[in-house]
Amino acid sequence: MGTLVGVCEQGGFVKDGKIPRVGRALVSDAVGTIFGALTGTSTVTSYIESAAGVAAGARTGLSNIVVAVLFLLAAFCAPLAAAIPGYATAPALILVGALMTESIARVDWKEFTEAIPAFVTLVATPLTFSIATGLSLGLISYTLVKVAAGKFRDVSVVIWILTALFILRYVYLAAG
Repeated sequence: MGTLVGVCEQGGFVKDGKIPRVGRALVSDAVGTIFGALTGTSTVTSYIESAAGVAAGARTGLSNIVVAVLFLLAAFCAPLAAAIPGYATAPALILVGALMTESIARVDWKEFTEAIPAFVTLVATPLTFSIATGLSLGLISYTLVKVAAGKFRDVSVVIWILTALFILRYVYLAAG
């Protein structure tokens, strides 16, 4: 979900804090994940690297077809690609990270119930080497800060459920 929001913000698709036709995007993501799992590959889903393509103007889906064709052609170049060291990809990842920081400016840093969870997410993601952990800690802190500030109504039912599930996940991991 975080990737979807990030890519949609980069493309300018977010209107009044909402993503139009978000249900279609989530269903597409879910179907890709299911088929990826059934075929034994990593999940076939949206990635934050898509923000780089969207920033370059890719919005209609034609770029996806071009990339798919290029990936098929690249399969024949796998031995050559394996010779390229991992650190050679760093510039592309730095560019993607820089594009992702655009959303930071939209955080209301003067409203601490919004700023603290955003900060926790920002710091926890690189320190834990996990986007999922950063997002889960940010979501838990969002709920806790809103409750501590007496803003119970700002926390939706979905956020309560996700917070409970993330806390149960950490309890399970600590017990195991």
